[in-house]
Amino acid sequence: MPWPQDYLLYHLGLGWSAALAALPIFTLLLLLGVLRKPSWMAGLSGLAVTFVLAIGGYHMPALQAVSAAAHGAAFGLFPISWIIFWAIALFRITESTGKFEIIKDSVSRLTPDLRLQALLIAFAFGAFLEGAAGFGAPVAIAATMLTGLGFSAFTAAAICLLANTGPVAFGSIGIPVVTLAGITGLPLDKLSGAVGSFCAPVSFILPAYLILAMWGRAGFAGVWLPCLAGGAAFASVQWSVSHYIGPQLTDILASLTAIVALVAVIRLRRQEPDANYLHPGDTTETTTSGYTATQIFVAWMPYGLLVLCVLLWGYQPFQKLLNRGSILIPWPYLHNMVLRMPPLVAKAAPYPAVFNLNWFSASGTSCMTATVLAALLLRVRPMEFLRILISVVRTLALPTVTVTSVLAMAFLMNYCGATATLGLAFAATGVLFPFFSALLGWLGVFLTGSDTSANALFGSLQEVTANRLGLDAVLMAAANSAGGVMGKMISLQTIAVAAAATNMSLHDQSKLFRFTLRHSVFLAAVIGLLAVVYVYVFHVRWL
Repeated sequence: MPWPQDYLLYHLGLGWSAALAALPIFTLLLLLGVLRKPSWMAGLSGLAVTFVLAIGGYHMPALQAVSAAAHGAAFGLFPISWIIFWAIALFRITESTGKFEIIKDSVSRLTPDLRLQALLIAFAFGAFLEGAAGFGAPVAIAATMLTGLGFSAFTAAAICLLANTGPVAFGSIGIPVVTLAGITGLPLDKLSGAVGSFCAPVSFILPAYLILAMWGRAGFAGVWLPCLAGGAAFASVQWSVSHYIGPQLTDILASLTAIVALVAVIRLRRQEPDANYLHPGDTTETTTSGYTATQIFVAWMPYGLLVLCVLLWGYQPFQKLLNRGSILIPWPYLHNMVLRMPPLVAKAAPYPAVFNLNWFSASGTSCMTATVLAALLLRVRPMEFLRILISVVRTLALPTVTVTSVLAMAFLMNYCGATATLGLAFAATGVLFPFFSALLGWLGVFLTGSDTSANALFGSLQEVTANRLGLDAVLMAAANSAGGVMGKMISLQTIAVAAAATNMSLHDQSKLFRFTLRHSVFLAAVIGLLAVVYVYVFHVRWL
């Protein structure tokens, strides 16, 4: 018999139940933010607390609790760690063949200013990777490129986590918005436009915000024009495409426009670089590169192959062909063995648990294909290629523990009902719900590391609560997705990706969490305030 979820612990009220349900989150915050423990230790500790909560508090059957955690761990291995592995392997190939030195030189020739390099790679190119692949690829790839250019591990990771906010709601060919529409039954075109209305204002200020957060007002003063150009280009296209075309191409078209705008501004303004914002060892003297156009083309070829493979994998006819090799696995002792109950859903419904083993169509496989092709074209010897892969496995040992433990914790919280208890507490805020609607999405992404998962988790709750309060369901569901974006930078899963990509020290990992936490909370509050303005000031209606 399926086990029905109960969202009130020990027959206590919603407030006390929510406080108990948040114990795993408090554990993560305490260990990372206060005690400054390594992220893998925080992840395992949070998982242990969640087991006690699920079995002792929610009375979830032990077998189903173990199965839910195993389901999350499996998702952490594939597709998440699968992407990280091949992203780092691709970088290591360019590094071992000496090609990254040429890439570094070519970027420096375009601009030696590290602030502009950050905008080009983390903001614009990272957004392209988010729109085409998602699932950790933009942080992993952009962070490895920045460290190769000379950024410190902490700086590269912090920049990429901050930059990977604006595009996340439309990531991976629009999957988060498509999932939200499927879960709620709301019109996809209206959801897309509503999410764009939340994300575009943030995208507009994001380049400036990134520079101010990393280098302060003095650093922003010299690059305000590229920040304005890049933000305006991205935001305008993001808003237009999300409203008039749909979610699938929003990020891809917006990021390509931003890249063109940034390159054009950098080339046209011809400003002398500020010596305060050069990498150590760089000079402001203009020298002639010793590399030919052919050498530069060959050096960039691995990342060119990556772009081509990512686009090919996102092409629907080809994706459908690859999906024929996917295996859908109903997860043992969990699939439809849990009942989600009202008021989380309109009526009791089985909670599915299906693991999609899509080896061929996964984003990580597109990255693997690019890596193998790059190794062949750059004539990397088989034993050298094997050595590179082994070194990546060693690099990813502890980050993989973090990713799998955190996702195991997130899945267990979902299936035992703890996440639903927290969601219902947010939904009980009444007139303040538009603000807390965004924070509910933020919580979902913090727990799962995925805007898609947060939409699937809380989409129905947002719709039910909005209808009960007489609010626009499309707007509240969109606030969930847009607010969720801001939780991406503090998700332990995403921090583990950044740490692995940059080979960050354990001390810097807790420092990174504390740094991103304040920006995450602030930006989530901005989305919440936008929701309040749309509802109570402009009286926006999408239905």
